[in-house]
Amino acid sequence: MKRIFDAQLIGPFAAMLIVAVIVALTTERFLNPGNLSNLSLQVSIVALIAIGSTIVIFAAGIDLSSGSMIALLTMILAQMLKFMGLPLALAVPLILVVGGLLGLFIGLITAYGRIPSFITTLAGLIAFRGLALTFNNGSPIFSLDPALEPIFYGKVVGIPLPFFYLVFFYALAAFAMNYTKLGREIYAVGGNPAAAVLTGINVRKVQTTTFVIAGFMTAVGAILMSARLNSGSPNYGQTLELQAIAAAVVGGASLAGGRGNILATLMGAMTIVIVQNGLNLNAAPSSVQNIVLGLIILLAVGIDMWRAEISGLMGRLFGRSSSDTKKGS
Repeated sequence: MKRIFDAQLIGPFAAMLIVAVIVALTTERFLNPGNLSNLSLQVSIVALIAIGSTIVIFAAGIDLSSGSMIALLTMILAQMLKFMGLPLALAVPLILVVGGLLGLFIGLITAYGRIPSFITTLAGLIAFRGLALTFNNGSPIFSLDPALEPIFYGKVVGIPLPFFYLVFFYALAAFAMNYTKLGREIYAVGGNPAAAVLTGINVRKVQTTTFVIAGFMTAVGAILMSARLNSGSPNYGQTLELQAIAAAVVGGASLAGGRGNILATLMGAMTIVIVQNGLNLNAAPSSVQNIVLGLIILLAVGIDMWRAEISGLMGRLFGRSSSDTKKGS
C-alpha cells in the first residue's frame, strides 16, 4: 500500500482538487448530481486509454495513434454487428484482439525497425483514420445493437458500469507495474535502456509489449465509445490521444521515461475532464478548450523538465526559512 499510495500521488491529487474547486466556484451546475454522473462517464474512456499511453511513456515512448485507432475500431465493430451479423459476445473479444494486433504492428516497427515512436504513431494517427474512412463510404454507422448501450450505461447496485471498469483495469495496471517482472522491466527500459540490456532485459520485446497493451486499452475505449453512442464513426476519437497523454503527464509521468505512478494517471485524466467540463458549463467554444488543453500539456511537461530546478528552489526557500526560524529562536 505504501508503494502504491506514495508521494507521487500527492501532486496530481492536489491539482485535481484545486481544479474542481475553481470550476465549482465558477458555475453552480458543476456540483449538480446529473453533471457529476455525466462527468464520471466522460472520464472513463479517457482514463482507460490513458493506461496504455502511460505505460508506453514509462518505457520512454509516445503513442499518438490512439484517437485514430478509436475511429477505426468503432467502424470495424460497427461492420461486425450491423452488416456481418456477428453476435456481440463474439464481436467484442474480436475488437480487443484487433486492438492488440494494431498495437503489436506499431510496436514491432518501433522496436525492431528502430523508428522513433513519435514517427510510427504519427503515421498511425494518419493511416488509421484513413482506414476508418474506407468503411461505409466514410459515413457513420448507427443503431448497431440494443445490447451494446448497457455496456456503457448499465448499472450495478446503482453504480455505473464504467466505474467498475476503471477500478478493475487500474488495479490490474498498478499491480503489474509495482509487483511483476514486466512492470520492473518497463521502468528499467524507460530509465536507462543501455543498463537494461546489460541486466539481460530484452528491450525491444518490452517496448513492443507496451504498444500491445496500449492497443488493447484503446480497443476497450473504442467499445465504450461505440456503446455510449451505439454507433461507429471515422470522426470519433479526435484529440483523445492528446487527452490521454495529458492525463499521463499531469499525473506526473516523465516523458523521458522510467518514472511515474499509474494511479496518478487516473487523477490526471479526472483533472483534464473536469477542466473540459467546466469550460462546457461556462459555454466556452471548442477552440478555447483546445487552447487550454495545449497549455495544460505545456505546463505539465515544463514542470517535468524543470523538476530539478523547482526542487532546488523549494529546498533553498524552505531551507532558508528553517534557518531563519532557528536564528530567531
